[in-house]
Amino acid sequence: MERIAARVRTERERRRWTLAQLADASGVSQAMISRIERGESNPTAVVLGKLSAAFQLSVASLLALAEGPQDDFEGAAGVRRGTDTAEWRDPATGYRRRQITGPHFPAEIAEIRLPAGARVPYPAAAFAFVRQVVWVLDGRLTFHDGDAVHELGAGDTIELGEPAERVFTNTTDTECRYAVILTRDTTP
Repeated sequence: MERIAARVRTERERRRWTLAQLADASGVSQAMISRIERGESNPTAVVLGKLSAAFQLSVASLLALAEGPQDDFEGAAGVRRGTDTAEWRDPATGYRRRQITGPHFPAEIAEIRLPAGARVPYPAAAFAFVRQVVWVLDGRLTFHDGDAVHELGAGDTIELGEPAERVFTNTTDTECRYAVILTRDTTP
């Protein structure tokens, strides 16, 4: 929580934005942003999605930056143990996210565990400037891509197109595990 607080504050200050400007850009209240920056509130996945969109970063990038530098990698290839990788948990849904690739790899890959009954919506702006594939590893995922709804099972993938509001939903009684693979794009 402290690292996320520092990263949000750093990204806001790097842009020379006030709390009010970030609130306007993200749709997150000034009070909530202030609590996050002071480390008093752990942001939900929805709030992180809105903040990352305002910063024109992916959620994965925002979380990876919050984890800090990977001193043992220094840009080189190597083994990255699962036990050495930080996992972020959404306090509202129990959604868990673990970054698979390091900061110097050309694609960002994250493993997501979506609990039974969880629903995580993201604004369209969270998908600007990225190309993304969702790959269901275990369980079932109901994926809302704008107005389209896709029922995805283990082994299914969906490549995302133009930015749209998207919702990741687990309507089953068992956890869904999926991977998100994304690369930066030059156009929104």
